[in-house]
Amino acid sequence: MKIGTPKETFDGENRVAMTPDSALQLQKLGYDCAIETGAGAAAGFSDEAYEKAGVEIVKTAAALWKTADIIAKVRQPNETELKRLTKNKTLISFFNPAGNEKGMDLAKSKGANVIAMEMVPRISRAQKMDALSSMANIAGYRAVIEAGNNFGRFFTGQVTAAGKVPPAKVLVVGAGVAGLAAIGTSTSLGAITYAFDVRPEVAEQVESMGAEFVYLDFEEEQQDGAATGGYAAVSSPEFREAQLAKFRELAPEMDIVITTALIPNREAPKLWLEDMVKAMKPGSVIVDLAAERGGNVEGTVPDEKVVTENGVTIIGYTDFPSRMASQASSLYATNVRHMMTDLTPEKDGRINHDMEDDVIRGATVTYQGEITFPPPPPKIQAIAAQPKKEVKELTPEEKRAKEVAEFKAQTKSQVTLLAVGGLLMLLVGAVAPASFMQHFIVFVLAVFVGFQVIWNVSHSLHTPLMAITNAISSIIIVGALMQIGSGSFLVILLAALSVFMAGINIFGGFLVTRRMLAMFQKS
Repeated sequence: MKIGTPKETFDGENRVAMTPDSALQLQKLGYDCAIETGAGAAAGFSDEAYEKAGVEIVKTAAALWKTADIIAKVRQPNETELKRLTKNKTLISFFNPAGNEKGMDLAKSKGANVIAMEMVPRISRAQKMDALSSMANIAGYRAVIEAGNNFGRFFTGQVTAAGKVPPAKVLVVGAGVAGLAAIGTSTSLGAITYAFDVRPEVAEQVESMGAEFVYLDFEEEQQDGAATGGYAAVSSPEFREAQLAKFRELAPEMDIVITTALIPNREAPKLWLEDMVKAMKPGSVIVDLAAERGGNVEGTVPDEKVVTENGVTIIGYTDFPSRMASQASSLYATNVRHMMTDLTPEKDGRINHDMEDDVIRGATVTYQGEITFPPPPPKIQAIAAQPKKEVKELTPEEKRAKEVAEFKAQTKSQVTLLAVGGLLMLLVGAVAPASFMQHFIVFVLAVFVGFQVIWNVSHSLHTPLMAITNAISSIIIVGALMQIGSGSFLVILLAALSVFMAGINIFGGFLVTRRMLAMFQKS
């Protein structure tokens, strides 16, 4: 079978669904590859590069759609492209099935199979095909770059001979893939970065990247992330009001605001209202990554940059990934190639469209003359934070009873050990000479004390554990040096071995500690 990629017809779209590298991998699956002439030029991939990779160059889009069994493209196909579909032909593309009923009907009437890349379910084994995340990662990074390009100051604070420059303050609304990419870029540029998300479980991720998570003093029952595919769910009206109040409080302080909030199969929620825009300082910048779905910001115009009366710039570009066409094409082509790998389990160059497979079924919107959207929930649910188990607070009486029970259990264990040790010493003392018993008593006490000290150190406290073992080794060395002068050859030999092995433990511990500390040092 032949897989072909046409040139994108959407105005300003520079990406391409097949790269020379992905074509080589597709050929290993047994497919012939074809591409329309000039399809990769805007992304930096020449026809000559494709020819070297063994890809057939087709002169026209019509010829490519006619000869290819599988069509891989980026943007939602237009009506002309859909009319070129035929029975059993497979289309792999972004498709927007929730808002493209006419397109699904047309694909159904043609008997074609359509795989919508934005419908890949968010389960672990489908991450390699998650084109939404791939493109969102680029969009989040590029949003910060565009904001910096329109912001008239440094991101990072500086102290110069001419004066002090404070760092920029950046607020990222939504901590999904795009939001986290924006947070990482903003913090790396030196800005003081804040982030908000309706899912409080992402606070740890935000803070680990050097940003400050904005908490709301509001209790709301959170939906299971598995039920929404790992995305944020619709909030209650009360939560929304508390959220807007918090944004009004933050607006005068922020220099840059990046909004990324989207809810699957819905228009983007309005989160940054007109009064918040007016409250921002002149020269501030807002980047609305949800502009294509209506925008999170009042005043956003899709694909345009607007400057308000009070000097705030609102950027509503919808082509952020296309502005980094080479990188975006490579990632998207890899997503498509992984999808083809799942569709070709035998690597024989023939599609096995297994509708029992969670990933393939979830992404398929039309199949064999039937509309299969929306898909059933996957058998393996999306990864989501588990709800925290409620911990019952103990009363003072219960705490006291628990402590007494633990003390009794520890005392019983220690008494048993002492009794066994005492009995053993009596038995040995009955047959061993007095000189041996002197050394044996020291040995038994050392074993007992060492066991109690080490066993009561938490396993998670690696460095304290190492420090304690080094201290015990030092005591062993002191005791061994005292025993060396006893006169017995056997005791002298054992004492020397003790000094040698304890020394290895001490110096080895220091070396391991140094290596661990070096891992955290910047080169």
